[in-house]
Amino acid sequence: MFDDFGLNGRDEPFDPFSVMLFKALQVVAFLFFLALLAMAPKTTEGKVDSKAEFIITMDWPDNHPDDLDLMVEDPGGNIAWYRHKEAGFLTLDRDDRGGVHDTIAINGKRVATPIREEVTTIRGLVAGEYTVNVAHYVATTGKPVPANVRVQKLNPVARVIYEGQVTVDHKGDEKTVVRFRLDEKGEVVDINHREKSLLNILGASRPTEGDNK
Repeated sequence: MFDDFGLNGRDEPFDPFSVMLFKALQVVAFLFFLALLAMAPKTTEGKVDSKAEFIITMDWPDNHPDDLDLMVEDPGGNIAWYRHKEAGFLTLDRDDRGGVHDTIAINGKRVATPIREEVTTIRGLVAGEYTVNVAHYVATTGKPVPANVRVQKLNPVARVIYEGQVTVDHKGDEKTVVRFRLDEKGEVVDINHREKSLLNILGASRPTEGDNK
């Protein structure tokens, strides 16, 4: 019966070594395929990786009702702050309004966040001096507020070039936290704390009751 289908009468004998070799090659090919999948770049929909050279963060006590503003000026006179969030290579990535509408979305609901923090990034290097200021926009408590500021250089490796604290104690108060200078290679060559009012440069008056963000 088997002869009718040509299943018998094979000329070559059965070779178990060849079968084992063939199976081994199949396993190697499968492992190679898995390795290619592991090395393939992962893509995440909606994810945007932005390039930044410096990141400047300011924070003040959690749950504090007062509104402080981070202001940064570059060597070209561009100033990033809440009224102008993108200026030259400067970007105010997070504007925190203190106790006013400071919420985040969780499962479709707005939840109050205790964190008080503002973040500005420098996305391109320009030689010259940068100025970092803190302004007291809304003084609800009528008490001094400490603000912590950190300046980090991100490339080629992340390192903190400045970390310190200033205190603002009334509405409209403005303090220079740090001024730092970059050379043509983007290296920090000078750090000082000379006062410089960025609000005066902008020609902006100190905040009043009718001045809303």
